[in-house]
Amino acid sequence: MAKLDKKAVELGIDLRVDVAGVSFSNPVMTASGTFSPQDSSAYYDLSELGAAVTKGVSAEPWSGNDLPRIAETYGGMLNSIGLENKGAAAYIRDTLPFLSRYDTKIICNLAGHSVEEYVRVAEMLRDCPEIDLFELNISCPNVSEGGMLFGTDPAMAEAVTSAVRKVVDRPLIVKLTPNVTDITVIAKAAEHAGADAVSLINTLMGMRIDLKTRSAVLSRKTGGFSGPAIKPVALRMVWETARAVQIPVIGIGGITKGTDVVEFLAAGASAVEVGTAALMDPAAVVRIKSELIEYMAENGFRSIAELKQAFSV
Repeated sequence: MAKLDKKAVELGIDLRVDVAGVSFSNPVMTASGTFSPQDSSAYYDLSELGAAVTKGVSAEPWSGNDLPRIAETYGGMLNSIGLENKGAAAYIRDTLPFLSRYDTKIICNLAGHSVEEYVRVAEMLRDCPEIDLFELNISCPNVSEGGMLFGTDPAMAEAVTSAVRKVVDRPLIVKLTPNVTDITVIAKAAEHAGADAVSLINTLMGMRIDLKTRSAVLSRKTGGFSGPAIKPVALRMVWETARAVQIPVIGIGGITKGTDVVEFLAAGASAVEVGTAALMDPAAVVRIKSELIEYMAENGFRSIAELKQAFSV
């Protein structure tokens, strides 16, 4: 059993949730793109997390995109990091042993440019006992299909999910892109292919232009837009998806305070991931969890299930 929150226990509040057959001590997790275990541990005890969702891991090291690749904007930020990471071998050697010191679930985010790359990294990591669940990032471009995003085409989403599902025996979450006409179609494709849960949303596509240099701020012109401004879009997509699939939904997008978590749970999410907020406040995840507890105490909710049942959205 993962570490239970002391404050919640004292107040008689049960924060535990179940996602894909796995029990979590609370519903507040990190989001993969912004979480560094070593850096975050300097600000809070990682055992406070419902789960540590680590940055995308590819089979081989990726250097990422050219600078500049991060920019502030109204209501959030733009990034074009390019999933820079040290590869699966370094993840096994450095990240997993470090995270294993803490009493939290570990969710490993998988990245690739082709079905073959996704399968390869999954095979490299599937025997690591420290990993509790895998999260498949299907917002990466498919090299063999001319750069099309896996997550924007139902057939491609189903194909890559099915391929990875065949090589891993632990619960598989599929992370969905919002840059589609109907996200529920992609969610259903992932569910049909064997996904145990879906997480959404990944970043929206955005852009900034510097009027002094008269050029795009990011080196690749466009990037992923995240932060408080995307919350209404994320909330709507979570609500739609939760009603379209039978598997659990993990909400992501613009969460900065405890009441944001309540809204996502009310919309049908089983848990949430916090990303951009942690760049402004390194301990945001713990603060947000504390605020969730305060809301539940003030409103007489003794469990997450009770809270969810109180809403009719």
